[in-house]
Amino acid sequence: MSATAAGPAARLQIAQYLRALQQRAGLRQTEVARRAGCGTTTVARYMDWRSTARLSVPMVRSIADACDATAAERDRLAELVMVQSVGWQLDDPGVPEWMDPLVSLEGVAQGIDAYACGLVPGLLQTPAYAIATHQAAGADDEESERRAAARIRRQDVLSRDDLRLRVVLAESALRWCVGGPEVMRTQIDHLREMMDHPNVDLRVLPYGAGATAADSGGNFVILRRDDETEPFSMTVVYLELHARGLYLDTAPDTETYKVTFTALLDQAAGDSAALLAVARKEFQ
Repeated sequence: MSATAAGPAARLQIAQYLRALQQRAGLRQTEVARRAGCGTTTVARYMDWRSTARLSVPMVRSIADACDATAAERDRLAELVMVQSVGWQLDDPGVPEWMDPLVSLEGVAQGIDAYACGLVPGLLQTPAYAIATHQAAGADDEESERRAAARIRRQDVLSRDDLRLRVVLAESALRWCVGGPEVMRTQIDHLREMMDHPNVDLRVLPYGAGATAADSGGNFVILRRDDETEPFSMTVVYLELHARGLYLDTAPDTETYKVTFTALLDQAAGDSAALLAVARKEFQ
């Protein structure tokens, strides 16, 4: 079978599972490569989801075999190579290349946990708010509208019954006047409506909460798929920087952010609806 351009989400799941098989077998990558009859660079590429080289079913089977995978495990890995699409975002000019993996991961995640201390997360933004954020970053009107449209399209994932979005929004994000008072009123109204969405858990972290577990960092997103059928599980942390995204997928990193987010949820366990109402009054 010819090589295929599996999307970032599929590549992440394949890479994480192959690394797990390697660890279970207690092998170095050089030994995996010797057993699979390929070079170490090939093994490293299949275990690094950021690689853009095409994947092939025979090679992923060979590497899995080298790691003593079962027939069922090999078949599931092959399925990921074959069926996962690259995603709509690759053809959308409103999505920068460094955000392609994020959109792909959102499409298969069963859980998304987001902490935001500056701006409202993209999955909860209104069109006007999204346009204002891009204009503030220096984009012209046409580019701002194009990027905002792509951001709103990402929100289609919230219609999935199998996805749960949890957001901890620092109260400071409600005080930044993005786009003007009217834009802020509409945005806060939208946040209040989303609190009633069945698969959205939105909490506001008040100023009075004091120091938090996230004070040494900033915004982050945890994307998870806890599937009973390996290798379809995944966990990755996304950090958005000024002009690029940083993705963390090793267990020590992801576990640290999971613990941090759990602590933030506990600190934001108050009356979030009341905090939204107070913030809205400031933009009358």
